[in-house]
Amino acid sequence: MERKNFIRSLMVGAISTPAIIEACKKTSSSDGTNAASGSGSAGTTTSTNGTCTVAPTETEGPFPTKVPASYVRSDITDGRNGYKMTAKINIGNLNNSCAALAGAIVDIWHCDAEGNYSEYGGTGMQSTNYQAVHFLRGRQITDANGLVTFTSIFPGWYNGRATHIHVHVYNAAGISLNVTQIAFPEGAGTSVALVNGYNKGLSGYTYNNADNVFSDDKTGVQIATVTGTIATGFDLAFKLNVRA
Repeated sequence: MERKNFIRSLMVGAISTPAIIEACKKTSSSDGTNAASGSGSAGTTTSTNGTCTVAPTETEGPFPTKVPASYVRSDITDGRNGYKMTAKINIGNLNNSCAALAGAIVDIWHCDAEGNYSEYGGTGMQSTNYQAVHFLRGRQITDANGLVTFTSIFPGWYNGRATHIHVHVYNAAGISLNVTQIAFPEGAGTSVALVNGYNKGLSGYTYNNADNVFSDDKTGVQIATVTGTIATGFDLAFKLNVRA
């Protein structure tokens, strides 16, 4: 079931940056433990994504798509400026040795180059008002190989969070199977370093090992493989296994 109503309680009045961080915290990981907080700086993180493991369940908020069924599309750019990124997400079935899961519904959403989300704004949580637009949000159905492909831009960042993409997977009947978030590799030569926070740089950036969502991902199961350049664009690949 699509979970959106909790956001209403967060959007009343001016809300500080700590409230955004709190709203973004995971509810629990796949083994039922809470995320650990931490502090850290730039460093290369090795990804083990692609093995037959399930990514931890994460919060859907604080900026989930309000009516995701309205945005069945592969190009979610909607005119937003930024470096081109193609996101390829494979869905596997944990109940079938992580074989490709065809017919699954996959929603993604992320912030723009400045760290803003569409469908929200005009509050202390996000001052810029983008309530009337729907950029960087989309839905696709997995093909026979369990694959969905989205054309987007490289996400920016905002205070308290590392660069990330939200993902919500449903079965063909619309039953929720997993809500999680995709992290990006960090360190010298990575896409995060190349993009360098767009115009605002990386001063004040929160790295994965200090992020309230990703800090407990010690094996890198939530970290995508990201290749490419600023000139040619970036390619993101991520394997997400769900119990279907």
